Formats: sequence, structure tokens, C-alpha cells
Amino acid sequence: MKGWSIGCAARLGLVMLLSLVPTTTPAAGRMAAQTSGVRQPLAAGADAHTMSPASATAALRPSTSGSSKDATDLAGIKTFYEAGLKRNGIVGSGLMLIRGGRLVGSDFQGYARLSLRQAVTKNTTFHWASITKTLTAIAILQLRDRGFLKLDDPAVKYVPELSAVHDPWGAVDAITIRNLLTHSGGFRSATWPWGGDQDWQPFEPTRWSQIVAMLPYTEILFKPGSRFSYSNLGFVLLGQIIERLTGDDYEVYVDKNVLKPLEMYQSYFDRSPYHLLKYLSGSYTISGGKLTEQRFNFDTGITVSNSGLNSPLPDMVKYMKFLLGDTERSEAYDEVLKRSSLKEMFQPELRITSRDASNPNGPDEHDSVGLSCFIREDGGRTFVGHGGNQNGFISHFYLEPETRSAYVVNFNTDASDRNQNTARFDRELRDYLFANFFPRYETRAAATVR
Repeated sequence: MKGWSIGCAARLGLVMLLSLVPTTTPAAGRMAAQTSGVRQPLAAGADAHTMSPASATAALRPSTSGSSKDATDLAGIKTFYEAGLKRNGIVGSGLMLIRGGRLVGSDFQGYARLSLRQAVTKNTTFHWASITKTLTAIAILQLRDRGFLKLDDPAVKYVPELSAVHDPWGAVDAITIRNLLTHSGGFRSATWPWGGDQDWQPFEPTRWSQIVAMLPYTEILFKPGSRFSYSNLGFVLLGQIIERLTGDDYEVYVDKNVLKPLEMYQSYFDRSPYHLLKYLSGSYTISGGKLTEQRFNFDTGITVSNSGLNSPLPDMVKYMKFLLGDTERSEAYDEVLKRSSLKEMFQPELRITSRDASNPNGPDEHDSVGLSCFIREDGGRTFVGHGGNQNGFISHFYLEPETRSAYVVNFNTDASDRNQNTARFDRELRDYLFANFFPRYETRAAATVR
């Protein structure tokens, strides 16, 4: 597949499978994409692999729930989203929308595996890259709540190998677990400062010993806690803390204590289990007008706590609902992490300024960093989110806890050209959904979880 031209990809076109459609439940005006395990019916005579976007659009209509001032134009969202995918040459993508704690719409577009003409569906497994960091933060807070650590403990207390780094600002024990969670420890952004761009090179460092070997060559770049600088290495260190305190591999601990309790049964880390491999999406880049397939079914190595999560969108919706909270499921959710600790994750710890070039959400000054999450102020409203970008996958979620509303999206193509740019479209989609999807007016107060 390497070396496909954009013109060839464009001729293949994007195939629309499931659209943002009204629910078939009796509740008037409520919208959902599908019930568990049941595909929504296609238009008469349409085939799942050949159905055109126009054949499903007629079924869309704005939601009538809540204020008439607050109707959701799902057809408009669908049009904006699909036009952006086509304009930017994105091979495949999925989007899900949650409002008031309920799934109200989904859209799956294009191909998971272009060479196989394998279409994106609700079962497609995407790679979520740095969104994994939010799971790592939950695991750390679980251990804090159970008395295993304190957030203001020196990280070197649990990872003594850190004493080898060069810290011109003072003693290395000034770097705390909180600093690692807030990207303020002073570490470089890249986990591995060279290589990884050749087929024969490891995609990421595969063993902890490789990280340890680099620590004597690692310099703390600013006074810990003084400013933000996105750090993958910091979250690798947090993964080590989790493993050393629990005796479990990171993947095992998170699977047992987060994924399984949230019933995210199709989610896993790194290489796919054999029985789920058929659902795994490939990934692509576009650079210089050339579409190139990336490594398939790859291993993030020792950086798994930074970027190893693979999951289908329905599982990610379960995760979003947990983050948003639900009084009817509070007992089950509190067994994973109590609500007060989740709210702590969402509190701004450090403002991100325009000089912080590593801000993953863009160059403006709307963001602060919390305990792994990013808090974005937009028009007097507060959103919590995180993104991911690795090996051709770009992903994002944003939620508004006040209204228990969220969206989650994944693109399996990282286009980086001037005319086709996935990261730019990711931001455009964010701004469009902030303005056109999240509830406004009196419906916001009605949806608040206390």
C-alpha cells in the first residue's frame, strides 16, 4: 500500500456506513446511533459498502429535546464532518456524540483498511495514542486514594533511576508525581530523542533499560512546576510507578481496574488479540501529496502508559460516560474512581501560554493543564479533553461535565500538507461542535450532575 497517490485515494472515495440518525426508542425527539449489537437499518436496497451519504441524510432532523433554542442540527454536523474528511483526504474516521449522558449520534466513514476495502464500522478498533495518558492518571489517583502514594511525593522515591538525570535547577527530588501528571517536570517532549523513522528501528523504546540508559544524558529544561511542556517521558515514569507499587504490568493493572469494570471488553493495549485483529484499523499519512500506509498492529513498547490504548468507539463512549458521571451508576463508577477524584483531574493546575509550543490543542491561550487532562475555556464555558497523535492516527475527546455532554472522534489518517491537514480539521471540528452541539441556555443547568 505504501506510495498510493492522493488522486488514486480520491477515486476510491469515502464510503458512508452509519449516519447520525434518530433513535427508534419511544422517547420523542431523543437521538441515538444504535443499540448495543444492532446495526441501524440502511435505506432500502442500500449495501453497507456502497451506500452514498445522500441516501441516509434524509432521515436526519434536529433534536427536539430541551429548549427550542437548543435544538441540535445533527444533519448539519454530519455535513460539516463528512465534508472535512473528504477535503482533507482522510481514509477513515468515526465520530460519536453524547448529550445529557446519552449517545445521540454516530457517523462512520471511509475505510479501516484501504487495501482490503474494509469499511469503518462501529466495531472498528482505532489507536488512541496519548488519550492513554488519562487512563494512567486514573490509575495513579486510584493508588493515591488507596494510600499507596501522594501526588506531591518525589517521583524519584518510586523510580530511583531518576537520580541520574542532570538537574541544573536543584535536587531531582523536586520533581513530583503531580509535576509528571501536569507535564511540568522539565523533561523533553520526545520519549526517544532520535530514530524511529526507519522500518528497521523500534517504533518506540521497547524496554525500560533503554530509557534508563538515556537518563544520564537527560537534562531538566526548566524549574519543575514552573511551566508546561508536554512530556511523553513523564508518563512513562508514571507507568513505572504503577507497576512497582502494584506488581502488575501496566496493561494488566489498567485492564483489571479500569477497562473491565467499565465493561470496555473490546479494548486492549498494543498488538491486537487474534480474535479482534479483523476489526483493527490501519493508519496512513499524507505528506507532499502522497498517501503512505503506516505500521500495522504495532507495539508502543515501554511507552504503553503514554500511548498504548486501542479501542472501538462504543467502548470509548463507555469511557466518556464514566468521565461525565451518572447518578444511576455512581456506585459502579466510584469503584473505579470516586467522583471527587475525577473532578480533581478536571481542575486547572497550570495555565498554558502561547510560548508553550508543545500545547497539543493549538497556539492560542485557551488551555490549562489538569492532572493529565486539558481544560479549555471557550465563550465562558469549560470543556475537558485530551487528544492523541501517533503512527497516522489522530484522535480527540472533549466533554462538558456541567451538561454531561461529549464527543469523541478518531481519524486514521494524519495529513500534514497545507491543503490537507488532519490536525487543523480536528481543531475546526472541535470549534464547530462547541458552537453547534453542546447544550446551551437552560438545558445546561438541567443536565448538571451534583
